[in-house]
Amino acid sequence: MQKIIVLLSALLMTVGSGAAIAQRPDAARAPLGRIVDLWVTKTEQIVVPAADALPERAYRFTPTAGEFAGVRSFAEQVKHLAAANYQLAGRVLGEEPPAGTMNETAPASVKTKAQIMDYLRGSFESLHRAAARITVQNAEDPIVVGKETQNGVGLVIDAIAHAQNHYGQIVEYLRMNRIVPPASR
Repeated sequence: MQKIIVLLSALLMTVGSGAAIAQRPDAARAPLGRIVDLWVTKTEQIVVPAADALPERAYRFTPTAGEFAGVRSFAEQVKHLAAANYQLAGRVLGEEPPAGTMNETAPASVKTKAQIMDYLRGSFESLHRAAARITVQNAEDPIVVGKETQNGVGLVIDAIAHAQNHYGQIVEYLRMNRIVPPASR
């Protein structure tokens, strides 16, 4: 149980407004999965609108000024984030991610903005299902990931932290295209 408290504390520090959530009296009594899912929702609420804010014609945008050699395009950032969500949620759920999703890479068939947005939304649906599966009783159950062992809470926190990292990159790409991110409007 102490590991769960440490992981949730890390989650609260990782994702913006933790103090406001921690002060809500119902948060302390909420089932663990619901608390974790709240953070999936908060992340989804900033990532999805940001990914949708760039017009399709600019989805291939890759910065070129400065030290940007070899970085992902905007579309690749979004697909990578979604693929990681699917893979991490799949570990918690005991499911395979969508066909063609591997190594945090989306299937080659996901090309257009509409397809990428559907893939992204679906990845958050998987994370919601993974969070809902977490209980106090199973929170520390081992889940083998490569050469290490994790647990459901840790895997969903990993997905949230990873999404936040790429959200920052998505925001930078939006601003380079003179678009104010929806969460900043």
